[in-house]
Amino acid sequence: MNSRRAAWCFAGPALLVIGVFFFLPVLAALVMSLTDFDIYALANLDNLRFVGLRNYAELLQTPLFWQALGNTLYFVVVGVPLSIAASLGAALLLNSRLTWFKGLFRTAFFAPVVTSLVAVAVIWRYLLHTRYGMINHGLDQLGISPVDWLNDPDWAMPAIILFAVWKNFGYNMIIFLAGLQSIPDDLYEAAGLDGAGVWGQFRFITWPMLGPTMLMVSILSMSGYFQLFAEPYVMTQGGPVQSTVSVLYFMYEQGFKWWNLGAASAVAFVLFAIMFCVTLLQLRFAKGAEA
Repeated sequence: MNSRRAAWCFAGPALLVIGVFFFLPVLAALVMSLTDFDIYALANLDNLRFVGLRNYAELLQTPLFWQALGNTLYFVVVGVPLSIAASLGAALLLNSRLTWFKGLFRTAFFAPVVTSLVAVAVIWRYLLHTRYGMINHGLDQLGISPVDWLNDPDWAMPAIILFAVWKNFGYNMIIFLAGLQSIPDDLYEAAGLDGAGVWGQFRFITWPMLGPTMLMVSILSMSGYFQLFAEPYVMTQGGPVQSTVSVLYFMYEQGFKWWNLGAASAVAFVLFAIMFCVTLLQLRFAKGAEA
């Protein structure tokens, strides 16, 4: 009995903080999504009305929301595999015995993660500049016409995906590196004695042993890429012609540009439902692969 009471005493402050700063705001946002909370209600709560699921119904009839959802899905479907591939490749490179100055490479690969987004966005806007950017200069040397990366609707999202992958792959690289270092060397030695090459060792040892790590990284990457906001906000402001507006950017505009806080809360819960369903599919697929 005393040990249980002591456990609650230790866990109590943390649970209180989580309840006050997480569950209460989520509950308040859920209630707000069922009202017409706007700038008039913000000035006087007497103007607040309960509208039920009207915000959700109007949201599903808004063309810009569906365009934002399509942009977000495009970002997730393309960006997540690229980020995982870049992270795994960097981790394999750093885990190999042929790599010199591993500490320097680890710092260089992880540096973009801890660097200010605004600072690196300014650099990338210069790199992607149509006339003076180094990327277009390199393309010109190859005989390829310059690309208007951030002002062409066909190229704006790929440019943001490239920027996001470079900015974020170092975080997953650290997780993959920890997973690689937890694989016993005896397995590789035994596989080498049996005549397995580099590809065979990766296919039959590294890849299966990284299964749980791969699942965790894919869920974290999917969750982060669904919450695309900072990159288009800094790089393109949602343009050109709404081609880089994401669901989170759409929610930001509804809540803090037009002050439709009830509608913005509805967007947040729709996005949560989509992410929850995709996560369940990932977990089910992982269980099926293990079976």
